Amino acid sequence: MKILVIGSGAREHAICEALSSDSNQIFCAPRNDGMNHSGIRTVPILENDFEGLVNFAIKENIAFTIVGPEEPLVNGVVDFFEAHGLRIFGPNKKAARIEGSKAFTKSLLKLASIPTAEFCEFTEFSLAEKYIKRKSDYPLVIKADGLAAGKGVYIVENQDDALNVVSELLNSHKFETHKVVIEEYLDGEEFSLMAFVNNGKFYPMPAAQDYKKLNNGDKGPNTGGMGAVCPVKNISESIYNQAINKVLKPFVDILVEEGIKYTGVLYAGLILTNKGIKVIEFNVRFGDPETEVVLPRLQTNLSNVIFSILNDDIPEIHWKNSGLDLGVFISSKGYPEAPIKDATLGSTESFDSLNCKINYAGIKMKDTSFWTNGGRLFVLKTHSENLLDAQREIYTNVKKLDHTNIFYRTDIGNNSI
Repeated sequence: MKILVIGSGAREHAICEALSSDSNQIFCAPRNDGMNHSGIRTVPILENDFEGLVNFAIKENIAFTIVGPEEPLVNGVVDFFEAHGLRIFGPNKKAARIEGSKAFTKSLLKLASIPTAEFCEFTEFSLAEKYIKRKSDYPLVIKADGLAAGKGVYIVENQDDALNVVSELLNSHKFETHKVVIEEYLDGEEFSLMAFVNNGKFYPMPAAQDYKKLNNGDKGPNTGGMGAVCPVKNISESIYNQAINKVLKPFVDILVEEGIKYTGVLYAGLILTNKGIKVIEFNVRFGDPETEVVLPRLQTNLSNVIFSILNDDIPEIHWKNSGLDLGVFISSKGYPEAPIKDATLGSTESFDSLNCKINYAGIKMKDTSFWTNGGRLFVLKTHSENLLDAQREIYTNVKKLDHTNIFYRTDIGNNSI
């Protein structure tokens, strides 16, 4: 089969790996230079150039397309492909509002009686200001109601910080925000649960845990994710099953009841509190960096799973049930606010000599060297029998790289020991 993957990050690189087989030809658009270096067929068509992507899919007789990032989904890429009679794996524009609007998702959670943080919505700064000045219980969580590449969530410790964040979002319209959601802060063990979904049917993946905070010990600002681990030791089989039965199932059911057709990957960001499991967020695509550690555990070729779903068949899915997968994101210094751009990372040969797998993201290649071209640069990942061995392998390899322009956390997975 010929398969097209839309996207340019480490997540899409991992998806391409999971699709690879002797019988599949994989293309990725728009791609990154690391993918090219890794031998993936790439296409220089931007992810929001729907017409260009459709023309390529028709010309190459693509069997189906997989959408990695959220923006083209929210912008209606699935609707555009289907209008041209093409098969594509992902939710349509109506369903993608689940990620495009946090307020919309909160309303669905309420309808389905799924536990989540108490919240209020605001479009006017003056009303949000009055609400914040009445609050005495901190920290608070403030979310931009829209797409913000994983950076639109703020945990604020006091009134002044809360007012500053809301002013940035509603007065200065950071991330093009025109609505904010202010939530109670939830404390507990966070984990991610993804599932393949097809109109009322769903097939859960193993639970994973990502590390959103920039610095060790979960300190600093939120990022797109500094690393991930799968499975999650602190999430028991009983809790995993509760997440499936009390979150995923009722949410998929409410989508059907509300007439929202959903085919694709559904991502639930969850937290185990002292009052049980609660929902932090829902996304409408593979998580990043969770995908980089979850898909290597898939023993069935991903193309067979998706092909079955698109044919409305029940997919055969088998997962590894032993060992552990760990991924550590290497980022550009200054990330997430002001990552260093166009800075050298070292020779491609130095990357090729590493003894662990790499999924590339925000990098570019000049001659025989890699250079920074974004905030999160690449993921080093490995499969091992235990966390300590996995950490030792990854961090030993990281030390072989030029550290002049890179930054990374050294404690990914520590709470899973």
